[in-house]
Amino acid sequence: MSRPTIYDVAREAGVAASTVSRAYARPGRVNADTAQRIFEAAEKLGYRTATALSRQPRSGTVQNAIALVVADVTNPFYGDIIKGAYEAAREAGYQLILSHTNESPKVERQTIEQELAQVDGVVIASSRMTDSALRMVAKQKAVVLLNRIIPEANCVLNDAERGIRRAAEHLASLGHDKITYVAGPETSWSDGVRWRALRQAAADLGLEARRLGPYEPTVLAGLGAALHVAETDATAVQAYNDQLAIGIVKGLSRLGMVVPEQVSVVGFDNIIFDELVEPQLTTIASPLYRMGFTGVQNCIAVAQGAKPSGRPLVLPVRLVVRRSTAQRRRNKTSPARGTTRVSGSAANDATSIVAGSR
Repeated sequence: MSRPTIYDVAREAGVAASTVSRAYARPGRVNADTAQRIFEAAEKLGYRTATALSRQPRSGTVQNAIALVVADVTNPFYGDIIKGAYEAAREAGYQLILSHTNESPKVERQTIEQELAQVDGVVIASSRMTDSALRMVAKQKAVVLLNRIIPEANCVLNDAERGIRRAAEHLASLGHDKITYVAGPETSWSDGVRWRALRQAAADLGLEARRLGPYEPTVLAGLGAALHVAETDATAVQAYNDQLAIGIVKGLSRLGMVVPEQVSVVGFDNIIFDELVEPQLTTIASPLYRMGFTGVQNCIAVAQGAKPSGRPLVLPVRLVVRRSTAQRRRNKTSPARGTTRVSGSAANDATSIVAGSR
């Protein structure tokens, strides 16, 4: 028989798993009658003994702590993820240790190795590490990955394929027959998913899909990418993320091109700045707060003995249409010399890649 988990206790006591966690971590925050019912359920199932063993003091360990590792703490994409993660940790009576790795796989690995001995589990948002490196971490502690999949870890991600398809359908309905994808970092797992999704959607809709990049996921990189977009005959752009999209909009404006009259631009994430820029950015909205909250909640559960399901949890996304997309104008300019057009057919893996400045 497998060892009872926090979820078994919660079911027996008729409460939420987070309430069970609080009863053990911070008994004063749980009603006395509820806490007694939880402890009785745990005693009946044999959970308390397993938990007590797991909570014995360990040298150098911060009791009841989860590490949250993000690629770039200055990227507004992570703001709601961090807020959700902190709330989940607070509800469960856990500390959250936040680290940022500056988009570097090497720094990410070093940071995690330093923190493993101090925490009960690690939540890694948009990891830049290799699969093999992540597997090594998952063998040592409870690990939850956000926007990444490996079978050995609990994974939470957004439905990027559906989001990209909705954006492609939106652009096609506006008369655009070619979509230029402005790519994110080479080491980004999500970037590969989004590009493949766009190629498949383009093939299904009879469109052409082209790729520029890779680029860093920043507004500054988007300003540079705008020059390459302007050199093509692009009328529609799907950017890897909102920061790149905002930079492209600003860069095209500096070059004398008007968004969306000449080029429609779509982002990905729905960060707070999308409604502050002009024109307001059409984007694919990810449930970022829920992702952070669920990631930490699941990590605590695994650290307390729950077995990972083995299947990623896919959160729904939605297309938010604002003013950066519009009906395609037919009096477009000719393609820039040297630009290669590529069919979006899924059967044809050929891609047109114009190297972006890094």
